[in-house]
Amino acid sequence: MPDVCQLSPDEALAEAETAYRAGVAAVLLFGIPDRKDARASGAYARNGIVQTAVRLLKKELPDLIVITDVCLCEYMNHGHCGIVIRRNGKANIANDPTLKLLARTAGSHAEAGADIVAPSDMMDGRVGAIRTHLDHLGFTGTPILSYAAKFASAFYGPFREAAESAPKFGDRRSYQMDAGNAREALREVALDIQEGADIVMVKPGLAYLDIIYRVKTEFGYPTAAYAVSAEYSMVKAAGRNGWIDERAVFLEIWLAMRRAGADIVITYAAANLARWLKEIPK
Repeated sequence: MPDVCQLSPDEALAEAETAYRAGVAAVLLFGIPDRKDARASGAYARNGIVQTAVRLLKKELPDLIVITDVCLCEYMNHGHCGIVIRRNGKANIANDPTLKLLARTAGSHAEAGADIVAPSDMMDGRVGAIRTHLDHLGFTGTPILSYAAKFASAFYGPFREAAESAPKFGDRRSYQMDAGNAREALREVALDIQEGADIVMVKPGLAYLDIIYRVKTEFGYPTAAYAVSAEYSMVKAAGRNGWIDERAVFLEIWLAMRRAGADIVITYAAANLARWLKEIPK
């Protein structure tokens, strides 16, 4: 991923400060632990990498909105988003036992000071489990940004390499959505809203503008779009080869997502976009 690196907490602080000064209001944190195991213990460790980074960011940049990705794939030694149980030689994702670990992870992020938690795992019922756990801990005001419509996409490749989170076997199609099934996306969004999601997200963004539009039109709910790693990397690569105007294309993609109905756009180009938008004559 061009210009995207794994960062230590102090490096993340420097990067976040630069982005904040450019006009970026929020950051979304992903963590890579020192070691991985079958219970994703690094995801909910009190002094885990995300928890440490959250405390530092909120101490030094208190007005920056810190959002934490709540998933287990980066912390699992097999790379899947849930607990794996093997039966009759086949590996299966155990949905309900995974919910407890996801809720525990979200709670640890809130305790560290996260402003918003964002479950991206796509386990059934995880928004409700997280909401219940956060409320039990006293974090009744901590919003949940749910990856409500997250598709099994070929556009995630560069991120999985950067975050060292590719599955060691199989794929994630059993718990992420089929790209051709728009109606399922609407059902998933409706369920997450029922369970207590405060913001719903469509991921990827550019290839799913129709889903963003339908979600916003159907529910009128705060809606986010995630411009994912391959969407970003393709523009960067083409720009570096002189095939396109990188600045113009990134701005047009951002505008398309906003026009489709996205209130929030999550993108690796955020800092540059913030600078470019300031340069546009009013």
